[in-house]
Amino acid sequence: MAYDLEEQEQLATLKAFWARYGNFLLTALTVVLLAIAGWRAWGWHQAREAAAASVIYDQLQVAAQARDVDKVRAAAGTLVEQHGRTAYGPMGALLAARVYFEAGDLKAARAPLQWVMDNAADDALRQLARVRLAGVLLDQQAYDEGLKLLAGAAPAGFEAEWADRRGDLLIAQGKTEEARAEYRTALEKAAKAAPLRRVIQIKLDALGGAGA
Repeated sequence: MAYDLEEQEQLATLKAFWARYGNFLLTALTVVLLAIAGWRAWGWHQAREAAAASVIYDQLQVAAQARDVDKVRAAAGTLVEQHGRTAYGPMGALLAARVYFEAGDLKAARAPLQWVMDNAADDALRQLARVRLAGVLLDQQAYDEGLKLLAGAAPAGFEAEWADRRGDLLIAQGKTEEARAEYRTALEKAAKAAPLRRVIQIKLDALGGAGA
């Protein structure tokens, strides 16, 4: 089919454009397609890793309920080493630390809590680990270290827990007035329906402090 003059001009313009920008467009298209493929592959990898981590976390929960420290240690180790970047990694470390603590192995309890503080993506989990680690330090009579861990302003949402734990550390040092002040702060910050509130009130009552 013959082209009229206008069509020939359009075709010539298109050929000139393609000759000038064709390689760039093909390269850009290739990059976009590779990026899409890489994103999908990464999503598939994450889903697969989360599924595998979920299985190990279930095993860890069963071992924790049975108070089988050896199986807890094995499952938690696998979870942290192989799937530490998933949400199950920090949760598993917190659970393992609780089992060690309840078994009286304070040294073992410290390591997973420190790992959560250093590696968890979720700030709430990091702060929870910090409060629990301070509790382990309390039982180890490392009071100054525990207070140093909770120094400064408490993070939002953890004001009551921080003040309560600081009170525990201070009372262990015989600093009754400072402890009473921390417990009062903890009671003020604790939610009305929080179970911790009743515990704080009992501590305050034992010190002869006023509560709310």
